[in-house]
Amino acid sequence: MIKVGIVGGTGYTGVELLRLLAMHPDVDVQVVTSRAEKGLRVDSVYPNLRGFNDLNFVEPIVENLTICDVVFFATPNATAMHMAKDLLAADVRVIDLSADFRLKDVAVWEQWYGAKHVCPDLLEQAVYGLPETNRDAIKKAKLIANPGCYPTATQLGFLPLIKADVIDTSMLISDAKSGVSGAGRSASVVGLMSESGESFKAYGVPGHRHLPEISQELGAISNSAVELTFTPHLVPMIRGIHATLYAPLKDKNADLQALFEEFYANEPFVDVLPAGEHPDTGDVRGTNRCQIAVHQPQGGNVVTVLSVIDNLVKGASGQAIHNMNIMFGLDERAGLNQVGLYP
Repeated sequence: MIKVGIVGGTGYTGVELLRLLAMHPDVDVQVVTSRAEKGLRVDSVYPNLRGFNDLNFVEPIVENLTICDVVFFATPNATAMHMAKDLLAADVRVIDLSADFRLKDVAVWEQWYGAKHVCPDLLEQAVYGLPETNRDAIKKAKLIANPGCYPTATQLGFLPLIKADVIDTSMLISDAKSGVSGAGRSASVVGLMSESGESFKAYGVPGHRHLPEISQELGAISNSAVELTFTPHLVPMIRGIHATLYAPLKDKNADLQALFEEFYANEPFVDVLPAGEHPDTGDVRGTNRCQIAVHQPQGGNVVTVLSVIDNLVKGASGQAIHNMNIMFGLDERAGLNQVGLYP
């Protein structure tokens, strides 16, 4: 059994890790940390875990975590970087769900995240944990930078097109919408039902911190810089991301449906819908699946890709577990075989 620790067990991604790992056949969760809830039973804070987890929250210090084989950080940005080096030195693998190790350029990270990076020497060592592109590197990794939710939905939609060199990467557009759980569990005005209900708005239009992450990874795939316009929106639902992606086609006669079906034929968590269909965030709710549909409106020169995920699963905790499964040579689907909730 793999001994697991979770730092930051009281946020949405932390409890989602606990929910998914409770049904994982090869995992024993041994440590769950929280400064605010230290000493309380996990199932007293999250009664949905009664009968599945009888641990108490403990202080998030390295000494409490060295008994683990792998530690997940479900923490705010600029937290994991303070503990990662000591855990790695203790031969504990680290999967960080925050953005601390996603960007390779420390100056770019500090610009977008407004803090000084305390271990920039680990940025090159960190493996970006998008299994559909980095599976071989993930197998050998000690430190995983789990992708962001918007970047996951956006990259999975653009990847087949970039790999096949059928689009102009100087004019990419990602028009993405997220449920309010993406803002985290901390109380905030934007998360109030009276603020977000019956409303729909864009945010971060001048620049969102997920933009450099998406551009970095798509640029690495295309071996050239990409120009991306990324506009996120907040919609009045709890879970889900819907990314509507646009790109000019180099070849309007390309068989886009076949391209996507072949590219993702062996990927366990990407589902390419039949031609003409439209994915629904509700159909992937609670699952580690990305559903994708590709369209070429009026047979024109622009491709439109629709990509949907559950932001807390494929966009965070489920993808982190997928990475763990690959790291430890387990069945990639272990703990992640949930069927979408309906309705």
